[in-house]
Amino acid sequence: MMRVFFKPLFLTKAKASLSSHALFLRTISSTESTSGTLGSINQKNLTVSYLMNSCGLPLKAATSAAQKICIETTERPDSVIELFCTHGFDNTHVANLITKYPPLLLANPVKILKPKIEFFQSLGFSTSDLGKFFLSNKNILRTSLQKQIIPTLNFLKTFVHTNENLISALKRSRGAIFGNKIKGVLEPNVASLRSYGVPDSHISKMIIFRPMALTLNSLRFNDVAARVNSMGIDPKSCSFFLAIFSLTVMSQQKWEMKREAFKSFGWSDDEFHLAFKVQPMVMLSSEKKLRRLMDFFVKDLHLKPSAVAKYPNLFLLSLERRIIPRCSVLQLLMSKGLVGKDVNILTVLNSSKQSFEKRYVIRYEEEASEVIKAYEGEMGKKVIELKSPKTDRSQSFV
Repeated sequence: MMRVFFKPLFLTKAKASLSSHALFLRTISSTESTSGTLGSINQKNLTVSYLMNSCGLPLKAATSAAQKICIETTERPDSVIELFCTHGFDNTHVANLITKYPPLLLANPVKILKPKIEFFQSLGFSTSDLGKFFLSNKNILRTSLQKQIIPTLNFLKTFVHTNENLISALKRSRGAIFGNKIKGVLEPNVASLRSYGVPDSHISKMIIFRPMALTLNSLRFNDVAARVNSMGIDPKSCSFFLAIFSLTVMSQQKWEMKREAFKSFGWSDDEFHLAFKVQPMVMLSSEKKLRRLMDFFVKDLHLKPSAVAKYPNLFLLSLERRIIPRCSVLQLLMSKGLVGKDVNILTVLNSSKQSFEKRYVIRYEEEASEVIKAYEGEMGKKVIELKSPKTDRSQSFV
């Protein structure tokens, strides 16, 4: 069914458009005096016409793409489109690929494109996922299958074992992992992890979930690994490779800006390092989000900055979708005397969804019917002042 749809759209329509295009070119030729200029105009307009009528590109995209390629004959482009068609790619996939990488139309479909498409499909890539994968990095289709792609994947598979895990790693790396030589980058970086005692099981997780870190220049990777080790993070914990990932994807300037954001609320250097050791991913949140959450915890909930530092997971959560709804539920239950005012707010906010709902929502939905509305955010941001018996201070849970 897909093949029948493509051929009239991409090939038959193209031939019809070229006939009308020839008439257009003859009109131009009557007004042109220079044969060289005419030839250039003819080729450019043929390219634009083909990109629009055969590939489905809008005029602006076709004009832009025509600056990067010149179609003198449609034989090769037709073969490329037919190849993608027969392998299940729809018109949107093809249009997006050509828009991002116009020279693809001039690639050898038999020697260059077909082997790669069939190889990745043999791994288990769906057509949709494969289209997105090719779009993520145009160099994938230009990388040698035998010399680079297969050897790289064979190396990775010694750690991740299954094609499913391999596909997950490839998607997350956006193909960047193929731009690194095994001997020059991947093997040295893996060896560096092993030298610190990182178990292969964690190296496997790093490849599957955080592969971009392993594409870093080996000298830079060694420096980051040494820095993480100097922080006292246990190499046998997942925090070690997560810390490496956090440091490799962030500039030193951004790191310092986020560190200063925490310190501006009263965190000491020791508290900052403790938070990072517990949850290295905390530094991947934007500075704006970190300040907003810290402001809420300290100014609205009247929590001590040192107490917040012990729960860095909270900075990975959404203020609107998780933290405020839970605070609203606690407000309501405290106001009705169903929950004591000495509850550990940070522990409650940090608990799992299932645990929170069972303990504070389902348990009280009959005694306090409003608890569902509070949890779903329908009560808005009404502030209820609650006095803590321990501090005799008002607690404002927005």
